[in-house]
Amino acid sequence: MGNTRGDAAAFTSLLRDVEERLFDVLPDDTWVYPGHGADTTLGAERPHLTEWRERGW
Repeated sequence: MGNTRGDAAAFTSLLRDVEERLFDVLPDDTWVYPGHGADTTLGAERPHLTEWRERGW
């Protein structure tokens, strides 16, 4: 997820795109390489989707 500088509509759009294009179509064992932090898998990050949505970033 990228920085949307507090723009709630931009964050919602970005999260929706990430869910539709990555989480909804790729398996949990898909590796992702974020721009910061350690490499991870979609399966490791999937449980955080609700948290991201609730906090808005």
